[in-house]
Amino acid sequence: MRRLPGTVIAALAVAVVVGCSGPSGDSGGADSGSGTGAVAPDPAAPGDPEAAPADADRQVVTTASASLAVDDPADGAQRVSELVESAGGRVEQRAERTASGEDGDGAAADLVVRVPSDALTDLLADLEDIGDIEDVSVSRSDVTATAVDLDARIAALRTSVARLQSLMDQAADTEALLAAEAALSERQEELEALQSQRTLLADQVELSTLSLHLEPFGVAPAGGPDGFLDGLGTGWRALIAALGGVVVVLGFALPWLVAAGLVSAAVLVPVRMARRRAAVEAPAPPQP
Repeated sequence: MRRLPGTVIAALAVAVVVGCSGPSGDSGGADSGSGTGAVAPDPAAPGDPEAAPADADRQVVTTASASLAVDDPADGAQRVSELVESAGGRVEQRAERTASGEDGDGAAADLVVRVPSDALTDLLADLEDIGDIEDVSVSRSDVTATAVDLDARIAALRTSVARLQSLMDQAADTEALLAAEAALSERQEELEALQSQRTLLADQVELSTLSLHLEPFGVAPAGGPDGFLDGLGTGWRALIAALGGVVVVLGFALPWLVAAGLVSAAVLVPVRMARRRAAVEAPAPPQP
């Protein structure tokens, strides 16, 4: 009975540390309301000096997409890969489709690459040496507030973990030790989840994402031919494709036509011969 006050004091200490050192209720609500675990920080109060960091400290996520017209999509994809690697980036996805005919119709290549953010502009300029850039789209998203919020919550959880470890070392009995271990396990899980989010965010800021689509020259854009020459080229390719389809259909039907002709000949020839033979054997009608 004399050890009861010590147990109660230890339990209260653990509750105070868990309640004071953990993330605020608003931050926890933001985490639970997001399906992806992303952080939705509250808008900064006007006039707060920490709410407007310097431009050099801003965290910006850049994504871009571009379409190129090249002679050979496979060769162009290889050259793009070499450019990305020389710029310090990497190729995350690469898909190539071969041509379905001799005119190169259907050939294309798609890439998703990651390059350092400060090298994206130079890479887009170097793409002009590979082919004609048809369209480019670049978007930037400022995630400075999200990064600052994550850093603050990670620091608070590290402090909480350190205090809980200290309480475990000073636990007077098994009950207080188990309570401290449960709280410590929960805090460590939250800390690891936030650290993973921070690492992913840092990777998105450091490396920009660029999606590329390569296709041969003369392929009509998605919205249709643009001008007389594009329309003429598209019509010619459509005519060639239609003739090729007709040839395929004839090649498919020719064996059936030959077989049908042989069957017809095997049936009609004996019938006609029998008719002729009957006509010859029939007696001539008497003369008047």
